[in-house]
Amino acid sequence: MPARGSARTGRLVRALAGLALTALAATACGKDGSPPVKGPRAEDLPEYRIARGFQLPDSPTWKKAQRRGRLVVGAKEDQPYLGEKDPASGVYSGFDIEIAKMISASLGFDPKTIQFRTIASANRETALQNGQIDYYVGTYTINDNRKKLVGFAGPYYMAGQGLLVRSDEEDIKGPQDLAGKKVCSAAGSTPYQRIEADYPKADLVAYDTYSICVDNLLTYQVDAVTTDDAILQGYAAKLPEEMKLVGKPFSEEPYGIGVPRRDNALRFAIDDALARHEKNGDWKKAYDATLGLSGVPAPKPPPIDRYPAS
Repeated sequence: MPARGSARTGRLVRALAGLALTALAATACGKDGSPPVKGPRAEDLPEYRIARGFQLPDSPTWKKAQRRGRLVVGAKEDQPYLGEKDPASGVYSGFDIEIAKMISASLGFDPKTIQFRTIASANRETALQNGQIDYYVGTYTINDNRKKLVGFAGPYYMAGQGLLVRSDEEDIKGPQDLAGKKVCSAAGSTPYQRIEADYPKADLVAYDTYSICVDNLLTYQVDAVTTDDAILQGYAAKLPEEMKLVGKPFSEEPYGIGVPRRDNALRFAIDDALARHEKNGDWKKAYDATLGLSGVPAPKPPPIDRYPAS
């Protein structure tokens, strides 16, 4: 680590602690390195109408949830404005969390009863296959290889792979500049696999979560973090003086809702739910109150891919 960065690093470590512990941001306000107090405000979020009397008898997943009395939903907990868990209250918030809630309401379950369960990227397929969760909403890119293992409703959002670097970084302007650079991503993620395949001269490092990657970026242990631009927007918005996105997105990442592979009834019901919430304005209102806080206006939702049952 360069000597000139030693004092700055101490401040950045404290700032990253604030990123991980957003619930403490208010009490830490005013201290050197505290992150800005930003996050979804309850009054700005949509209220989702619960579908009373809804039935989905052809879905074993739905019937199991009905007997249980609630849905169990896989999510991320460390992605600002997308899927973030308050360490003090245990409450999840963000755009993906709102997507999970609107689907819950359309399936006849009160969104307040959802049991969210944090699942790492590398464990998503296993969690769905083993019945640990009913569906998964967490920056989950739809691709053909994953379709062999799980089903996908949606997509509900189109992201693209990007690069996050320190604000004083001048050598990295895009993926073409990654040769010999330490690049961090999440194990098992699509972005990790793309860098490995397309930019083999990069020195790739993997962790279970992107928050660890960002920590390592700010403490000069890696040179860049790569994942979907939507995720990186959230981190950069929390610490805009310390980090920035560079270059243009170099992929298309359609986010879908993961479901058990054979449960086509559930998949099609979620597709229907997404279409309704996009049409009635819930989707945009949820985006504006969460991911929109990063400063990026709401895009048009991508077309839903109702691929045939398998």
